[in-house]
Amino acid sequence: MTIPTSPRPVYFDCDTGIDDSVALAYLLASPEIEVVGIGTVSGNVSSAQAAENTLRLLALAGREDIPVAIGAHDPLAGSFDGGAPHVHGVNGIGNIDLPPAVAVPLAEDAARLLVRLAHEHAGRLSVITVGPVTNIALALRLDPDLPSRVADVTTMGGAALVPGNVSPVAEANIWNDPEAAAELLKADWPVTLVPLDVTLENVLEEEDRRALLDADAPLARAVGEMLDFYFDFYVDLYGRRSSALHDPLAAAIAVGGVRATVAPAVGVVVDTSNGPGRGQTICDLRGQRLGPVDQPGAHVRVVLGTDRPLAEHLVERMLAPALVEAG
Repeated sequence: MTIPTSPRPVYFDCDTGIDDSVALAYLLASPEIEVVGIGTVSGNVSSAQAAENTLRLLALAGREDIPVAIGAHDPLAGSFDGGAPHVHGVNGIGNIDLPPAVAVPLAEDAARLLVRLAHEHAGRLSVITVGPVTNIALALRLDPDLPSRVADVTTMGGAALVPGNVSPVAEANIWNDPEAAAELLKADWPVTLVPLDVTLENVLEEEDRRALLDADAPLARAVGEMLDFYFDFYVDLYGRRSSALHDPLAAAIAVGGVRATVAPAVGVVVDTSNGPGRGQTICDLRGQRLGPVDQPGAHVRVVLGTDRPLAEHLVERMLAPALVEAG
């Protein structure tokens, strides 16, 4: 007799732009997990705009029961730089208009929401971050014992062996708050870092977007619409209308829909200087020539390879609720 297991509780921390929206849609369609709370942070857009985007997406999915908390507006050092309207649109979701949500953000901020959820789901809570990790650093400062209550952390960020995307060495999420990333990676909890090395190798194509546009589910259709703006941005990188799957890949790895096949546990530090290396994730990948080797005492796994491309699995999962409704 197989005893059914309850879905794993997940706290999702995001700066809700377009690929965050795709990741959220994927998580909502994943029976393996239950999103028990969402915190927003400034990155692609301000934390307040990210919360508004998130609430509207949840409303489309009929999931306004999930609590959303506005998190940090500014990074630990410096101030919010205004986001990335050239990548995600002025409103972060490709400049499309979504119906207003009835739900409103919580009174508590994202860091306090995370601490509370870690107590409520002690030992079981998974944390997935797909934006700057300011909220996580603030939660660690509020509760230094937080790592003992969190099962694992999956973070989209960094570049191990490839160039950065906002500087020669830095990836955007880490670049936007290197000090916070340093604190997250230093904390004593198991971290899976999903860097540009693998996210740029996973691409959503025009036929995938059209499948979403043809879906019965409102959330899938909205994602297809906002991807139109995102696809234009990536033409210069891929030579065609398509997009990288940064945040969705981190979500899929956290859920288990895509498995990391090359992910050694190694020492990782973040350059928090004000020089040309600021925001670089320095991964100690020495000794890996003959295959993945875990370094003694290392608690950060750096994903360098996966078992399959994400796009087909992603689209199938996002369309599954629509197929059920249609049947």
